[in-house]
Amino acid sequence: MWFLGIGVALFGWQWYKLGPVYNWTWEQLGWVSIPFVLAVLWWSWADWSGYTKRKAMEREDAQREARIEKHREQLRGPRR
Repeated sequence: MWFLGIGVALFGWQWYKLGPVYNWTWEQLGWVSIPFVLAVLWWSWADWSGYTKRKAMEREDAQREARIEKHREQLRGPRR
């Protein structure tokens, strides 16, 4: 996601002639495409390796554990 944000920022700066890319020509914008390519490569690897699914399962497990703990606390009732 960071790669995509960097690419969008660089492209926006070039489009509006702002920031460090002010003097770059459109031919030099090949450098701006590098973060987009890296983002595609990252997402491809993440899907291929199972990283995305593993992280989603970890989030689901954490939510389930939090829900179970919340219900345990409710079943214990107020402490005296």
